[in-house]
Amino acid sequence: VQSGCSRLYHSTNHSSEMATKPRGLLERLKAGETIICAEGYLFEFERRGYLKAGAFVPEVVVEHPELVKAMYREFVHAGSDVVLAFTYYGHREKLRVVGREADLEAMNRTALKLAREVADETGTLMAGNICNTTCYDPDKPDTHDECRQIFKEQIEWAVEEGADFIVGETLGMYGEAMLALECIKEYGKGLPAVVTLVVHRDPDTLTDGRSVVDAVKALEEAGAAVVGFNCCRGPFTTLPLVEKVKGKVKVPIAALPVLYRTDEQYPTMQSLLNHKGSRAFPVDLDAFLCSRTMIAEFGQRCKELGLQYVGLCCGNASHFTRTLAESLGRTPPASKYSPDMSQHFAYGTDKKLYSLNTEKIVKLL
Repeated sequence: VQSGCSRLYHSTNHSSEMATKPRGLLERLKAGETIICAEGYLFEFERRGYLKAGAFVPEVVVEHPELVKAMYREFVHAGSDVVLAFTYYGHREKLRVVGREADLEAMNRTALKLAREVADETGTLMAGNICNTTCYDPDKPDTHDECRQIFKEQIEWAVEEGADFIVGETLGMYGEAMLALECIKEYGKGLPAVVTLVVHRDPDTLTDGRSVVDAVKALEEAGAAVVGFNCCRGPFTTLPLVEKVKGKVKVPIAALPVLYRTDEQYPTMQSLLNHKGSRAFPVDLDAFLCSRTMIAEFGQRCKELGLQYVGLCCGNASHFTRTLAESLGRTPPASKYSPDMSQHFAYGTDKKLYSLNTEKIVKLL
């Protein structure tokens, strides 16, 4: 495997690598496997101080590419089967807002090249990523042309940099989701498409009026290899969506919730209120973070439902991905460091521990 420095800014011929690549997405799904895809780069880099909340543009890709590559590796180490290129919100509309249009191609190609390198190192799949454009308007056809251009260039760059499949995610309007899929089919050179919808407060209807069930069925009919849901909703309000569409489509269903404790009253992370009654999104969401036990329960429910494409979105971190993987029966490399309280000085059971701590101090904790 070539180093990141030697490959980062040079076009790569991936044909010689095909013989050693892992089985593709469709082959693995057909075999009944479950694919784990770690998302959540945006929030994690914001928490680490390398990305600004608000615009949420992945500037870290061009400013600190070594950190992006490290996070790719970290998620694979924790159990992700996919290195999802960090091009979410790296499209020309978002870069226009922050005045970085000149970085568009470099940002995308760098994220893709690094993802391909880590996928090659680790024997995982690499996915290109397109997402909600923030400029799509169902009543303004000129915005559809703009969105098509956004999707086209990002898909073509993903193909050129060796993506194994393309993810179209966080699409809250049926029209935009279908346009994203059409573009993947047109410009993706035959790569499979995973299309995930974001469902806001109304659990039955997308923001442009199409029913959730009808939208998922239409996406399947249009050729999506996987359909489902990601972002905005936490595990407890995402699973009911999955249960609603299960049986309505034959392709695998995806579930990639955010890591926040949403419920029927506050079904999305944007609807949660902080301790003062103000919107918690984004900087006060920490108080609503799911526990690892909750994520394990989510994974177990996904397994019961027979879901074949699962992951975690905003709020994710490597320990949550490891928990999800372990709940599905996996033992990723990070499991070497999974919690083991048997040697805790007070709560442990190891005979080498001091009884003063395990018998007396423990009662005072």
